[in-house]
Amino acid sequence: MTTFDIAALCLVVTALLAYLNHRFVRLPTAIGVMVIALALSLALVALDAAGIASGLREYEASFVRSVHFSEVLMQGMLSFLLFAGALQVDLSALRRWRWQVAALAIGGTLVSTLVVGAAMWLALPLVGLPLPLLHCLVFGALISPTDPIAVMGILKSAGAPQELELVIAGESLFNDGVGVVLFALLVGVLATGEVPDAAQAGMLLLREAGGGLAFGLILGYIAFRLLKSIDHYQVEVLLTLATVMGGYALASHLHVSGPLAMVISGLMIGNRGRAQAMSDHTQRYIDMFWELLDEILNAVLFVLIGLEVILIAFSPALLAGGALAIAVTLLARWLTVAVPARAGAQALPDGAAHVLAWGGLRGGISVALALSLPLGPLRETLLALTYCVVVFSILVQGLSIGRVVRAVLPAHGADARTG
Repeated sequence: MTTFDIAALCLVVTALLAYLNHRFVRLPTAIGVMVIALALSLALVALDAAGIASGLREYEASFVRSVHFSEVLMQGMLSFLLFAGALQVDLSALRRWRWQVAALAIGGTLVSTLVVGAAMWLALPLVGLPLPLLHCLVFGALISPTDPIAVMGILKSAGAPQELELVIAGESLFNDGVGVVLFALLVGVLATGEVPDAAQAGMLLLREAGGGLAFGLILGYIAFRLLKSIDHYQVEVLLTLATVMGGYALASHLHVSGPLAMVISGLMIGNRGRAQAMSDHTQRYIDMFWELLDEILNAVLFVLIGLEVILIAFSPALLAGGALAIAVTLLARWLTVAVPARAGAQALPDGAAHVLAWGGLRGGISVALALSLPLGPLRETLLALTYCVVVFSILVQGLSIGRVVRAVLPAHGADARTG
């Protein structure tokens, strides 16, 4: 199939599954389309095992392989999703919780990587899946970034405090970039066999993360000046689109973090640009364009996650390892949110740690990073473990976060029910 055929088929499948979800299933769109895609994939696996419709399974597997999920997300969708998310974040409100966001996005991602890596290295032999420590740390790095996009609507409907929504959104925007840099560092060690010293690792982090932040500031400022010089919403929407596509491509060539650059430029355009460079008319069109694009890309992304199961050969040992990975990941998440939830001059409400821990979903970026690993049996093991955590995270945590909010923050849950 050509690239256009693949894109067309992705969009058609996503639209049909979104229709089925809205018409019959009635789950939040991203979660609903993933549930249906996952159910269809598992049904084809079962039919193939029974000797029925083996051609359909092979057709789906061939289609999923042709999509190149890792490349599509990391070199395409991620830039749009991060920019669209940052565009809606109120920077003045985010500053109030900057220490919590920084602690979760940077310290939390680092600690989670180490805790998950060490715990999996110690525990996996118990289920007959021993992995080298470095591979376990790679798993820790790829599974630590949170992806709470799908749960944000549920948090709002459940009446979660605005500050919690802001902290979860801020953390997810920044820890994607931190997680990708950590993953790249560990995969580099895996490929070369050479462990960098503290100075080399620090320089790599400074170049990737610091360079991404600086490039994002420059990119955002240039876009801001261009937006300020005109008042024509079609051109201004086009400028924001060019900022994302051109900026992400240039960041890749400069070897700086494209995800962090998109977050910073999105924050600048969404705050300073909105206040000083856009008319109300332009703001409305830019918001509608990016909100719609964000919804479409999220739906496509979650459909692809649901379809990816067709490529994973699960075994009893892998399923046991997946259950272990879920428990370890939840434990690591709890350990990393307990202190930031109560730290800072302004502590989050009582019970916030429970919501932060349960609401820290893993999603497409973790699957994409696992798929980008070099081919081999260890890659297949890490991919299966990642998939188990992601599916549990989205389906179980994502669909139950509302009940968690109402249980641990009853005043806010009562406001939602009576409001």
